[in-house]
Amino acid sequence: MVAFLSHLNPIPGFPSYTGPYKVGTADVEIPAAELPSPSPTPDPNLTTVSFRIFYPCEPPTKPPKSVYWLPDPQHEYLGAYTRFLGASRRLSGFLRNLPFFRILSYTTIPAISNATILQAPTKNKRWPVMVFSHGLGGTKNAYSHLLGSISSHGVVVIAADHRDGSAPLSCIRDKPGTQPRYVEYHSISHRQSPEVEQARDDQLRIRLWELGMIHEALLKIDRGEPLLNTLAEPPTNTMNDLATFQSALDVHTPGSIAWSGHSFGAATVVQFLKSVFYHPSSRHAVPSSYKPLFQPSSSSQIAHQITPSSPLTLLDLWAMPLLSTSTQYLHSLPLPCYTQPSSASTPGPKTLLVILSEAFYKWDSNLTNTKRAISANPSSPHTPENKTPRTQPQAAAAATTGPYIFYPLASAHLSQSDFGILFPYLTRKAFKASDPARTLRLNTRAVLEVLRRCGWEVADTSAVDMEEEKEESLAVEKVGGHGVGTRGQDAKILRGDGSVRGWVSLDVEGSRYKGEAANEETSETADPMEAVVQGELTKL
Repeated sequence: MVAFLSHLNPIPGFPSYTGPYKVGTADVEIPAAELPSPSPTPDPNLTTVSFRIFYPCEPPTKPPKSVYWLPDPQHEYLGAYTRFLGASRRLSGFLRNLPFFRILSYTTIPAISNATILQAPTKNKRWPVMVFSHGLGGTKNAYSHLLGSISSHGVVVIAADHRDGSAPLSCIRDKPGTQPRYVEYHSISHRQSPEVEQARDDQLRIRLWELGMIHEALLKIDRGEPLLNTLAEPPTNTMNDLATFQSALDVHTPGSIAWSGHSFGAATVVQFLKSVFYHPSSRHAVPSSYKPLFQPSSSSQIAHQITPSSPLTLLDLWAMPLLSTSTQYLHSLPLPCYTQPSSASTPGPKTLLVILSEAFYKWDSNLTNTKRAISANPSSPHTPENKTPRTQPQAAAAATTGPYIFYPLASAHLSQSDFGILFPYLTRKAFKASDPARTLRLNTRAVLEVLRRCGWEVADTSAVDMEEEKEESLAVEKVGGHGVGTRGQDAKILRGDGSVRGWVSLDVEGSRYKGEAANEETSETADPMEAVVQGELTKL
């Protein structure tokens, strides 16, 4: 294992974000008692809710202090990551002190800690907001480059910190400056069984409750209501630590918040949107067999936030947690975006973006379940993978109606997170992922263009991210003041016509555009989740 780890070669710092705005970041942990709970608390030990904010900020007037990728307490997180990769507790105590692991303690992200938020150039003078849910082995920091890149184009991104045992380690701090309580990784099989279903349901209960609580926190933060942040840096451990965000967040209008997640996080946001939209007290009839994991009251704020217009981005959706017997009712229902036809006021499936890695595209059973989950009729039997290439008119039609489904060639599950950039040798050697940094640039482009088509006022995609492509606008239209981009500015990324190198377009039936290589000569990989979670990396 030591020989393997010596090749990981972590980088000393992440590359700069490519959007026009500097990016600030703030760690937030709020006592749950200070927030109205939209649903019963699933675990009395969850006494706080935690997240990291990435946001456009004022340029610094002096050199800012470094923001480290590895969360505090770093020593504990290093040991937790080695145990996540399969090391015993005793071995992890040795490995975390080795130089090639210790360098992670000094790896920085190009964000500015606790900076002043920039005045939004949008029509309503508020920044659009996206909430992101991490996957197994992730943390609120593990997707910093993707989320920071999106934020640098004019979006406030909230990275949830789930304390459900899915992270290598997470912390609960009830008061500023106190010793945290640790929630360690809980290893659960990836083979479906009644016991596994129950364990994943228990995790989802926590995750869904946390997303609901984060939403409540955002409402209070924007209204300027005092909240204790137990992670505020001394000497600012005060009730107004989050005052910079007052009246700066577009979180009150129904459908105004975007939701996103990776892997288990993608399953989480699917379950969250459906749980809220089809909650039992809504207009929808609910069968007695349905046992909701998250049951917001009809008077809760989140019940009014989720609408058919809510943007949704799913990265490498891991569909197995959605197949639980207790929530089969939800699985048979379409995502909210399908419940109203597309119009000027309801964009329909144009709000839905799904990006797979090539590894997940080749995971046949998960691909079938993913296509069911994102289809207009998940209860109908799904057709087998259609290997017939789509014609250019078919690809063009899909580019205007949605949903948008893509995968980058030569990409791995880790490519959707920071780990592909952190460990380039690992992703090349073990997972045959040739350019994880470019994968994240393609993801950023697609996310931003979908948001533009949903009417969001975000900045133009940079020439760096567009690889200096000369792009005619789909509908060149200014949607805001100075610094706000044009709708359709990066239309090529959603066309699916093969014009973006290595960017393969799919539809719900699985067809690919003929301009892209099928890449069928690559043998199907093993279950990618097994490779990461069951410790097989330690055998390489």
